[in-house]
Amino acid sequence: MTARTPPRPPKATVLRHVRPADLQAAAQLAAQATHGVINITEGVHQAVRRRLGLSAGASAEQASGLTGQIYQVVRGVTRLVGWGTDAALGALLPLVDDPATHPDASPEREAVLAALNGVLGDRLQLTGNALAQPMLLRHGGQTLALNPPSALSASLGGQVGPHLLLLVHGLCMNDAQWLRDGHDHGTFLAQALGCTPVYLRYNTGLHTSTNGRELASVLERLVAAWPVPLERISIVGHSMGGLVSRSAVQVAREAGQQWPALLREMVFLGTPHHGAPLERAGHGVDLLLAATPFTAPFTRLGQLRSAGITDLRHGHVQDADWQGRDRFAASDDHRVALPLPDGVACFAVAATLAGQRGLLADRLTGDGLVPLRSALGQHDKPSRQLAFAPDHQQVAWRTGHLDLLSSRPVAERLLAWLKADRAPA
Repeated sequence: MTARTPPRPPKATVLRHVRPADLQAAAQLAAQATHGVINITEGVHQAVRRRLGLSAGASAEQASGLTGQIYQVVRGVTRLVGWGTDAALGALLPLVDDPATHPDASPEREAVLAALNGVLGDRLQLTGNALAQPMLLRHGGQTLALNPPSALSASLGGQVGPHLLLLVHGLCMNDAQWLRDGHDHGTFLAQALGCTPVYLRYNTGLHTSTNGRELASVLERLVAAWPVPLERISIVGHSMGGLVSRSAVQVAREAGQQWPALLREMVFLGTPHHGAPLERAGHGVDLLLAATPFTAPFTRLGQLRSAGITDLRHGHVQDADWQGRDRFAASDDHRVALPLPDGVACFAVAATLAGQRGLLADRLTGDGLVPLRSALGQHDKPSRQLAFAPDHQQVAWRTGHLDLLSSRPVAERLLAWLKADRAPA
């Protein structure tokens, strides 16, 4: 029996989620992809010439003579087509893409953009592509305005209290995806604790430390604009969101910012504090492709992984963890040890698909993406251990990585941890 190909959604359904501005950004991506394919083709061409004992020409990856000129002509035509398409669409967009006609983006479109930014977000930002996701604070599905303070109060709809709950999503996701199977930890905790939930949306393809630095600055402005005296900040980070949150606290303290003094609790849901094996598998694919001269040019395909994804190999949090190194070359863990922040009660929820602890649950299976030990901050080297107190840890058995967002037992545990007005640990 042959597997049936799933039916394609009707064209009208797809187009309903596409804005005209997306066409210009997609055209830019297509031109960049075409350049990548040309480079790969030329690299394979050169590898074949070297294996046959022929002169490789200008360099190991670039041909010379007539062949090299042909490749340059193809690149030139691609650039001209890209510029022409970009100019034409740029002239049309003001006529057909009035933001007033698109007050609300569809959840489907936003989910696709979040995934695209997770995989290619660093490239999108570097090339100035319109699909690059800026960092935003959101509440009730709307973007918060921080200036003037009266605008923030209006954006929050009067639902403002002295306790700010910040929720930071994970890789390839966005703020709307905290709602899963009818449950949202932010809404649940807001109703139970009377806190004000604010959701972060950010480009998960950037380095975690880059997002941490920007989050620190955004939180400083948010606290300054908060409509009522702020007494307490709690942060809940899922997956990569936990790394970004740890980075933000470190950056803010080094810069002498004010908001860390109000931070009381940090909760990490399935955060890969010491990395995720799936990214390491991606690094292994790079090594395999580089093993022969004929497949080496295709390592460019494996290296499409964003900076955010490669940061998950070991759980990078600081600039020093990755700066000055080829993120695709070395698999060694060069992180500078960073303990949990002093004076903040820190909690870890780890999930595993297994029913009990063991080698597979702890180091391999985990929640399908993050090993149990990594989520609990446990490491073979004492200097890298994260000191979560025993009663500040929770293991969700037979639970997947995304199921942490909809688990009622996890929600009840978060409530128990945050319910008491805790003294700094």
